Amino acid sequence: MRPTILTDVPLDSDAWVEEIFGPVVCVRPFETEHEAVRLANDSRFGLAAAVMSKDNARAERVAAALRAGIVWINCSQPTFTEAPWGGYKQSGIGRELGRWGLDNYLETKQITKLVSEEPWGWYIK
Repeated sequence: MRPTILTDVPLDSDAWVEEIFGPVVCVRPFETEHEAVRLANDSRFGLAAAVMSKDNARAERVAAALRAGIVWINCSQPTFTEAPWGGYKQSGIGRELGRWGLDNYLETKQITKLVSEEPWGWYIK
């Protein structure tokens, strides 16, 4: 498929509500930062997002408000094996890469040992 930019896409259309893994972007104007964040978060998916702005404080504020597992600021798609990869909501399960990915293959166990001559137990009389 050729790279495609879709504009004026209805909010209930498949192009707007589904995850499209291809060179397709839906563009929609907004009036306020709050509206932009609301529109972006109004999805059952949340794999990745990107914020483009010359205002660093605004970019960081919007990035923090977006419900996505990966948020890029003033770039798109860099991936580092040391950093976690995975989405929110229905975009992926768990995290891949880095120590977060390794944790998915491990089972955690707690083992506690009493080292005392006195018996343990507040419940023992």
